[in-house]
Amino acid sequence: MNDQIQRFLFDRTNVRGEIVTLEQAYQDVLERHHYSPAINHLLGELLAAVALLTDTVKLDGTLSIEVRGKGALALLMAESNPGGELRAIARLAEDAEPPTDDMSFHELIGDGQIMITLDPREGQRYQGIVALEHDSLAECLEAYFAQSEQLPTRLWLAASDSRAGGLLLQRLPEGSQNQDDDAWGRTVQLAATLTTDELLGLEQRDMLYRLYHEETVRVYEPKSLRFACTCSRRRIGEGLLTLGEAELREVLAEQGEIETQCHFCHSRYRFSPADIEALLVAADDEPPVIH
Repeated sequence: MNDQIQRFLFDRTNVRGEIVTLEQAYQDVLERHHYSPAINHLLGELLAAVALLTDTVKLDGTLSIEVRGKGALALLMAESNPGGELRAIARLAEDAEPPTDDMSFHELIGDGQIMITLDPREGQRYQGIVALEHDSLAECLEAYFAQSEQLPTRLWLAASDSRAGGLLLQRLPEGSQNQDDDAWGRTVQLAATLTTDELLGLEQRDMLYRLYHEETVRVYEPKSLRFACTCSRRRIGEGLLTLGEAELREVLAEQGEIETQCHFCHSRYRFSPADIEALLVAADDEPPVIH
């Protein structure tokens, strides 16, 4: 089964949808970390969700979803871009007991919020925030769409040890007077019959036929997805600058160099005193921002 996202549209309606299937990209994320199965499955759902949302908002840039909570998990984060590149990470809360496989979404996350950040190549960065007031990641993301996008949206997410997948349906603004006004309720009701095994195991076109063989469905060319980390020496250097000159010089005095690694892919980066000086000089040479 290929890692891909499949867009589709119901003819003569204002309802559109997407199906995402992740296998190798999901495994590539898990192989770089050692999380418990409960965290793996939730991270798989988040990977599926970020792929669906990136394709939904048609963003020329990076979309990230951060789940910050006060339960066993302090952070879940996934990131995607229009090129189909995905990455994700989880972080346990300090002094938290190891999560058990039977823990619910609320037990894993606790009270907190979801932050969805749209970072376009050009233009202003946008961030939407919703509270974690529901019993699943899918329901929390549906609340985001209701609050921020004002577009009725339904999500079904699932993950096992080997695969992750998701289905999204969205009702667009009213269009032609000849459209089927009952399509939204009907397509959502049919999607709700989908089992977890079907969401993770069926080929995408088989899934569409299983759900909507009595509908007229327009299917678009699928898009491939893969794991890829967007870290670079430049981005890591920019992150180091946020520590401030004094702290950077203090670390250099103690350690002789600064070594850090990307939390997503574990790539290591070393910065000598000369490297840090070059970063500081370059930062000082940047022109002031005029408001």
